[in-house]
Amino acid sequence: MQLFRSVGARRKLRGALLSTLLFLPGLACADAVLVADNEYLTSLDAWKAQRRASLMGPSGYLNLAGLFWLKQARTTFGSAVDNDLVFPAKAEPNIGIFHLHNDHVALTVHPEATVLHDGAPVSQIRLSDDTNVAPVTVSQGSLVWTVIQRDGKFAVRLRDFEHPALSDFPPIDYYRLAPDMQVRAVLRPYDVPRRVRVDTVIEGLDYRPHSPGILKFELGGEDFELEAYQADDRLLLIFGDQTSGHDTYPAGRFLYVDQPDQDGFTMLDFNKAENPPCAFNEFATCPVASPRNRLKFSVQAGERYDPAVH
Repeated sequence: MQLFRSVGARRKLRGALLSTLLFLPGLACADAVLVADNEYLTSLDAWKAQRRASLMGPSGYLNLAGLFWLKQARTTFGSAVDNDLVFPAKAEPNIGIFHLHNDHVALTVHPEATVLHDGAPVSQIRLSDDTNVAPVTVSQGSLVWTVIQRDGKFAVRLRDFEHPALSDFPPIDYYRLAPDMQVRAVLRPYDVPRRVRVDTVIEGLDYRPHSPGILKFELGGEDFELEAYQADDRLLLIFGDQTSGHDTYPAGRFLYVDQPDQDGFTMLDFNKAENPPCAFNEFATCPVASPRNRLKFSVQAGERYDPAVH
């Protein structure tokens, strides 16, 4: 509770100071503060718009229609119920066969079915998975599928570009802007970057990112730390807090941050904390916040979660 009082007091003090600055004539710094705030609000609105567009885009998570783990050498699929994998009713009854190999998946198309790759019909094709630079995508009508690889296991990820969720998706719910939830952090690197194991929402499936070290920050006069993971050219924090399972997603939230500068510093903006993909669709393979990344206070900033809406 001491932390909440401290954070709340800081917010009230900042608000009072800002109001004073804005309404005292002759203070040049007043306009500077207002411009800076407006610039941040504009950038935050742009981030929210991009976030929504990404979720609804072709590679977003709202169009996911299925996730099928391949467990046998030969797997038939199509909309007919006697297939090993049953696709939605809009698919042809018998589309073909997935062939599971040690290091890849191949597809043989049924002679009477039509499957396209790059706009042209195919009869056989090797489905390079999403660990490759250019994973192979094939389609039938509005249905599109690829192969994903997670922890040495292969699955078929199905998308429907006419998924009802695309037209029914409501606005994302956010906490009110929390200026105090923008904090400076410093990276305390491991002697050697580590390959760490993180649980996912799928039992028995691990997420194994590389971690450069720990990001340490101060909030409300107390010190906290979160283990960071490499995510392309940024760092990813997967964290839980006292809102998890109440106002926010139970498994935790994601926060992407810039790489630290030459002195090891970066900024954490929890106003950009976002729900993981599995908050929007049951066919995602989300990692969950590890015990060490569970914060013992409420991060009342960023995206909220309502299971009735998601």
